[in-house]
Amino acid sequence: MIVLLLYLQVMNQILGNISINVNQKIYLKDPESSDLGKKILSESINMIDNIGFDEFTFRKLAIVISSTEASIYRYFENKHKLLLYLTSWYWAWMEYKLVFAITNIDCPRERLLRSIKLVTEKIQQDGNIPHINEIKLSNILISESAKAYMTKSVGNENKIGAFSGYKKLVQRISDLIIEINPTYKYPHMLVSTIIEGSHHQHFFSDHLPRLTDVVEGEDAIPAFYTQLTLQAIDNVQ
Repeated sequence: MIVLLLYLQVMNQILGNISINVNQKIYLKDPESSDLGKKILSESINMIDNIGFDEFTFRKLAIVISSTEASIYRYFENKHKLLLYLTSWYWAWMEYKLVFAITNIDCPRERLLRSIKLVTEKIQQDGNIPHINEIKLSNILISESAKAYMTKSVGNENKIGAFSGYKKLVQRISDLIIEINPTYKYPHMLVSTIIEGSHHQHFFSDHLPRLTDVVEGEDAIPAFYTQLTLQAIDNVQ
């Protein structure tokens, strides 16, 4: 028990000092470098979660944070770049959580199961980064993240590495699949389907419940995608 408590104390210290890195080409000035920048992140998450990305504007944000639009534009070129930042931050944070969750786990299958659970379950508030509400940010990813990459500018943004965090997360889980079954041909397709599909199912669960399934006593979405993954990689013809 004493060893466990000491371990948890050390882990809490590590978590309390984490720094999530986002591609520098997405922003003009690092919002993590100032109190105003952190306030921009915090309140933009609150606003987008409340009113949606389409209704969100820098003018509305400026009023909420008692600042000016010009001040916000010093950090982000436009609201699309802000959305890119928020989604990139989320994927980098998820990769960090994944690495932490599977460290010191020897069994590849167990590492994969933990990874699937992590990317498909409901997000819990982290609390180690006070200006980021991870639950609200997760809501934004579920309902708005496609707007970050389903654009005419996706090719150019991809070239500057705007989606590298998402790709790294998919690659890590794909590597686990290949470790279990080197003959499986579609690991990246499977992983991106799991992540995007789980977002859809969470949205359906909250807003269009007849498009999904609720199983009493079961966390149905992680359970479904775990079953889907294992059947896919264990039954390759």
